[in-house]
Amino acid sequence: MKDGEQTKIVYIFIDASNLWQAQKAKGKMFDYQKLKAFLKSKFCASEIQIFYYTAYPKEGTRDQSQDGKHKFFTYLKKGLGFTVRKKELKRIIQHSDIGDSIQEKGNMDVEMTIDAIHFCKKYDTSVLFTGDSDFLALVNYLRNGGKKVFIFSSKNNISQELRTGGDGYFDVLNIEEDIWGRDLKYKEEKI
Repeated sequence: MKDGEQTKIVYIFIDASNLWQAQKAKGKMFDYQKLKAFLKSKFCASEIQIFYYTAYPKEGTRDQSQDGKHKFFTYLKKGLGFTVRKKELKRIIQHSDIGDSIQEKGNMDVEMTIDAIHFCKKYDTSVLFTGDSDFLALVNYLRNGGKKVFIFSSKNNISQELRTGGDGYFDVLNIEEDIWGRDLKYKEEKI
């Protein structure tokens, strides 16, 4: 740190489902170690704390094992020092004339908002990885409290309100730095 430079603490809140859309568009997975280094450099942070929010399928509801997901969550937590907030997808039975179907929901917006507000006295700048216009209220709350708020999302997954509501918007698909990892692999559909 240079003389006279203030300590800058940045908290990052990642909505995994929003990032998933960007990864699908890019055809690559994020390399979270590179992403962490990029964000620390981008915001000249002396310290960063990253929160990762995700929902996952209940065991036994998919043909494939969920072990890989849980190993990934452990890597984020133990390997990279992220705070991982996760919960099982809620299964909702939809009744209709043509039969029953199951819809799954795993929204983590409330958990993300609670953490951003709960820890707001600990950071100077917040970075939200989401595109949902519902977060505009959180952005306004934090900015009114003197925080800088930056939004990261992708062009096809960002609301206009959120794109213009913070102190800056970045399209993850256009980041010049190498924050990308391995190619995205798609599972074959069963016939």
